[in-house]
Parts: sequence; C-alpha cells; structure tokens
Amino acid sequence: MIPAGYRHLPLSNGYPKMKQDLLNFFRTLDRRLFLPDEQKPYAYVDGPLPIGHEQTISQPSLVLEMTDRLDIDSECRVLEIGTGSGYQTAFLAEFAREVYTVERIPALAEAARERLDRLEYTNIFYRIGDGSEGWPEHAPFDRIIITAAAGSMPEDLVAQLAPGGIMIVPIGPPGYQRLTQITRRPDGRLSTDSLCDVAFVEMRGKYGWGRH
Repeated sequence: MIPAGYRHLPLSNGYPKMKQDLLNFFRTLDRRLFLPDEQKPYAYVDGPLPIGHEQTISQPSLVLEMTDRLDIDSECRVLEIGTGSGYQTAFLAEFAREVYTVERIPALAEAARERLDRLEYTNIFYRIGDGSEGWPEHAPFDRIIITAAAGSMPEDLVAQLAPGGIMIVPIGPPGYQRLTQITRRPDGRLSTDSLCDVAFVEMRGKYGWGRH
C-alpha cells in the first residue's frame, strides 16, 4: 500500500508547463507552518506526512500538480473537500476569488483556520461537516478539489460544478486510486480524464468505502 496523499508516478523534471506565479508560490510557502512540531524536520521531504487524527498532508509535488490542473484564476469560486492542515487551501486562496473549504474533524479545521488567518487570507469560508454533501448553499462552483478518496464518482459534488468548471478527485478502493479530472463543458456535458495513480485517506459519508 502506498502512503496516503502520495503520487505513485515519477514527476517530470522542472515543471516546464506550469504557470510561473504558481511555481513561485510553491517555492516560497513554508510547509513547516502546516505541520505538527514532530513532523517539521521532514517538511522538505517530497512525501506525505501525518498530521494527526489518522490524516495526512499530501506530498508537496502532488499539491502543486493538483492545483495546476485546476487552472484557477482570480474569478474562480473554489470548493475544497478536506481542509486537513490547510496547506492545499493556501494554494487555492492565493489564486482564487473565494474558497469554500469543508473539514469533518473539528480539531483539524480549527488549527487550519488559525494558520490561514495568520497568513492573512480573507477569502476563505470554513465549514465543519460531511464533505460528501459539498456546500450546496453556495453552489455552483467553478472549481472543486477533493483531498480524500471516493469509492465511486461523487455525484452530489459533480452536481455542484458550474458549466466550464473543473473537478479533481481521487477515485478507487483503499490504498490505490486514480486521480481523476472532471470537466463540465459549457453545454453541461461532462468529460473525464484519468491522470495518475495516488493513495488518499477515505472520504467519509456517502462516497466512502464503508458505511459511516
């Protein structure tokens, strides 16, 4: 079983096709800010690390790639399922107009909010609850990112994706999923692209691997 939050395939050298502003942010954001004290010495290892409550922070290169795939601009409203440590949230908030982030574990949600408040992000809206339901009161969203693995296509979340929108979600069984990009065309039809092999912790609720 590969570690949760890990990208199985080797990364391309130098990220030649990525936007320079995204690369600059990636290189300057201090990952130590998002880790418990005992994990800070490993902040610069390109791998997932535990953050408590049986959750992980994903490897930095995977966070970078997922953000790049979302193709966020300053007009985007983004839904994030799984706030976790807030590391991925910071990438979203840096480039989007608004970020709506949902975390089911109160202690993680509160710690992430404190970190992101210290970084002076004011465009993030927080919710503690079942991420499988999304945040329908604020739908539709231009971008949706899911940082926990769904056992099947999360139809309730797909329904909250706006025309022209992009969703990134890992889909598959425990220990091994395919990172999947879902795009809603302007006419409402969906296209799906399989990106790479990953392993994430389970999305609880309706689209988890078990009944919760």
